[in-house]
Amino acid sequence: MLNEVKIKLLDEKLKDKPTFSTKGSAGLDLRASLESELILKSNKTELIPTGISIHIENQSYAGLILPRSGLGHNHGIVLGNLVGLIDSDYQGQLFVSCWNRSDVDYKIEPYDRIAQLIFITVDQPKLKIVDTFEKSIRGSDGFGSSGKK
Repeated sequence: MLNEVKIKLLDEKLKDKPTFSTKGSAGLDLRASLESELILKSNKTELIPTGISIHIENQSYAGLILPRSGLGHNHGIVLGNLVGLIDSDYQGQLFVSCWNRSDVDYKIEPYDRIAQLIFITVDQPKLKIVDTFEKSIRGSDGFGSSGKK
């Protein structure tokens, strides 16, 4: 179990901000550490600082930056890289690649919630090089082979 993650506030105005919105929230809110509003142009991306850095330390864990569902569904604001992966040994500032996939410009105010960070378990298994695999039912069938045709 991941009991603790070190967090460094790079933006003093975020003193009370790094929080999970509710007791049941899986994601930690990530906010736009901006000095003034930013207009995210239609069909464009911007790399937005969060004003925090983290150090997970435990190599059995990683962080994932995910979009906020309301921003994506209601305004077309998603992540430019779809998902951000934060390795356990990374210590730099977290940035969010925001992509406005809508046809309308979107205004991001300083400290708006723009994404969420979750923590996941990671395994690094030994890799065994082989010449062949034992045959499975599916084999190498892919791209829709197990769904509707």
